[in-house]
Amino acid sequence: MVLVSCAGTIENIAVLDGAPPIYPDYVGVTIPVNIAPLNFKLAGDLSRRKVAATFTAGEKSFSTVSGKGNVRIPLKVWKQLTTIASGGSISVKVYVRDPDGWKGFKPFDIHVSEDPVDPYLAYRLIEPAQEIWNHMGIYQRCVEDFSETPIIENQMTDGNCMNCHSFLARDPGKMLFHMRAVNPGTMLIRDGELEKLNTKTDKTISALVYPYWHPSGRFVAFSVNDTKQAFHTTDTNRVEVFDLKSDVVVYDVENHKVQISPTLTSGSSFETFPTFSADGRTLFFCTADSLEMPSRFSDLKYSLCSVSFNESDGTVGDKVDTLYKGKSVSFPRVSPDGRFLMMTLSEYGNFSIWHQDADLFLVDLKDGSVKPLEKANSSRTESYHSWSGNSRWAVFSSRRDDGLYTRLYFTHIDEEGNPSKPFVLPQKDPDFYGDFMKSYNIPETISGPVSCPARDIARKAKKDKGIDVSF
Repeated sequence: MVLVSCAGTIENIAVLDGAPPIYPDYVGVTIPVNIAPLNFKLAGDLSRRKVAATFTAGEKSFSTVSGKGNVRIPLKVWKQLTTIASGGSISVKVYVRDPDGWKGFKPFDIHVSEDPVDPYLAYRLIEPAQEIWNHMGIYQRCVEDFSETPIIENQMTDGNCMNCHSFLARDPGKMLFHMRAVNPGTMLIRDGELEKLNTKTDKTISALVYPYWHPSGRFVAFSVNDTKQAFHTTDTNRVEVFDLKSDVVVYDVENHKVQISPTLTSGSSFETFPTFSADGRTLFFCTADSLEMPSRFSDLKYSLCSVSFNESDGTVGDKVDTLYKGKSVSFPRVSPDGRFLMMTLSEYGNFSIWHQDADLFLVDLKDGSVKPLEKANSSRTESYHSWSGNSRWAVFSSRRDDGLYTRLYFTHIDEEGNPSKPFVLPQKDPDFYGDFMKSYNIPETISGPVSCPARDIARKAKKDKGIDVSF
């Protein structure tokens, strides 16, 4: 610690009990080898103190000192450390200066997995309770550094709502998302070709809503929903979103056709949140008995079900299997290797992003067993999630920090479905999350940046009448 040697050598520094109180909490986390630097700050009153830190991997060591309680690691140095530590750990020692001199906390490790995460992440940024939506956008962030660029911002499209962005197998060249209210339509990008779709038909409940691509790229499963929103005055869950009606349909991308099946459009049930298996032969979805809404919103419990899917013509079977019934299921997502299905469970309803009790659970598709992701969950909301392409990482939205803003956390999932302690998406400024006034929404891992220019999307949205899909 040459930087603090004038205040005393390392050997003579008093050692404090316990790991340092830092934010974000990176103590003992497991990270992918290609993640951006884990910059942090001392928490509480210590944030005003001078701080020093040493990072060591093998024979490589880096030290830094700051007068504002912040610890930042240069990108080039961090990449050297993570490369050396791949499959092992980076040892971190943190020191704080008080009137009596320098004092050191107990060292901690950052474990570096050899499993990389997809280099880009797409998400929507929106006001935390979503009451105000005229300033929002869909963005992409390179997780290997701190660069963020907009895919599309609604200031370019007359302040409309935009949501439900989705990618075919994390391919940035095959994407869709919806625009609502002003300039409505579904924007679909396929290898540089851009379409605007008018997806409401006279035989479906609504325009297309929650999407999931079939692995072939020819089909996309959607829900169609008559959705309402309500706001609690005393309930800690704050916002309630519920359906008066909902079905699941299949859209044929090549023929611009919406297909339905009685299996997925029962008048006595609410069907929603479709997702395909990794091999494309099974369609998973959530379903609940249709109850009178909103008077019985707290009695509504969704089960996880599946039905066979024929990718030659986009039809589904007539036999429905129930895989889980108990708490209420939302956001089922299958790992790319086909082994696990991750879902969010809460006490009721299907829009769990404001339910404080919502947690992540894992279904082992080999034996049907269900278990909570205990190390990843918190006492507050865990909700939307997606898998990395190698099935070893999951990114999910969580309100664990303050109960209000959703932030994005990563957890490593091993081959047996065991999660690691999660860590928040790193930012260049350790004070970023304390100052940022928007929530992250719908994190999706992607293999690279979306290259379709935002101005082209905006021009298409505003000037094109759109293609009417058939039924």
